[in-house]
Amino acid sequence: MKPDSSLVLTSLVKRYGDTVAVDGIDLAIPSGSYCCLLGPSGCGKTSTLRMIAGHELASDGQILLGGKYITYSAAADRGTAMMFQSYALFPHLSVLDNVAFSWKMRGRPPAERHARARELLALVAMTPYLARLPSELSGGQQQRVALARALMTEPRVLLLDEPLSALDPFLRVQMRAELKRWQQELGFTFVHVTHSQEEAMALADQVVVMNQGRIEQTGSPREVFNAPRSEFVARFMGAHNVIASAAGAVAVRADRMTLAREAAGASRAAAVKAVEYQGTYVQVSLAPHGEPADTQWTATLPDARFDAAPFAPGDTVHVSWAAAEAHALA
Repeated sequence: MKPDSSLVLTSLVKRYGDTVAVDGIDLAIPSGSYCCLLGPSGCGKTSTLRMIAGHELASDGQILLGGKYITYSAAADRGTAMMFQSYALFPHLSVLDNVAFSWKMRGRPPAERHARARELLALVAMTPYLARLPSELSGGQQQRVALARALMTEPRVLLLDEPLSALDPFLRVQMRAELKRWQQELGFTFVHVTHSQEEAMALADQVVVMNQGRIEQTGSPREVFNAPRSEFVARFMGAHNVIASAAGAVAVRADRMTLAREAAGASRAAAVKAVEYQGTYVQVSLAPHGEPADTQWTATLPDARFDAAPFAPGDTVHVSWAAAEAHALA
């Protein structure tokens, strides 16, 4: 039976002088789940991660790991491991010695620590590179070594600070699939900080959207994307239009918008501002009539539908959506 790796944050606060970076958040992360802290720069997600790791001291509130308070425990005693954005590998050590380093610091014999390091490097498909230096590895290979090194500390929770941001787009997609697979095989909790909505939706069991030090919404990727609770979440998750209605603001997904040449029913007139071909779909940017000049809506149309009746910048179109597709915002 795997140890309890659940995390509970209660009224957690982080202040830097007069600046409140994390403003009394409450969050429960189930044991063995993949949680993504998602939000723009400065929203408090990295400060939250660093408090869990023990690299920042909480100004107030509590952190529990597996039912045990770790709020003021030393970083090395928490049962967490941090995988940094820069990977932070020792440039003068081989791949094998980089991974084995934490056990060397514990005084484990060379044969024992190298045997365990080889097991973990096999897990991340790095066995052929044991003798190489970090400078002789690609970015994706360095990430695999950094992951193996973090796992060497036998954590109950792995903390990842934007681990994919330095990779090219193709490798990023490949590595996020690997991260998900490793988390499922290892069975403990991953907490992953990212500003990429696509990354969070691909990886997470639980998405936590943060804004200005607070949690705006938490839930499964489908829940957060399909039912945003606030205007901020709707806009930040992307692919939604925030539209003023008689009952207040509503969110309508861009792919649920219908465009027509002629007015019909409760449709709204708009000017086509831009058309962008995106491969499987075409993105049409719209300026709705009667709205402030900076208001923009977006409609995404399957490429075949667009090609059958194309629009061009300057055209006037009529925009509509099914009533059931309008999701009320708080």
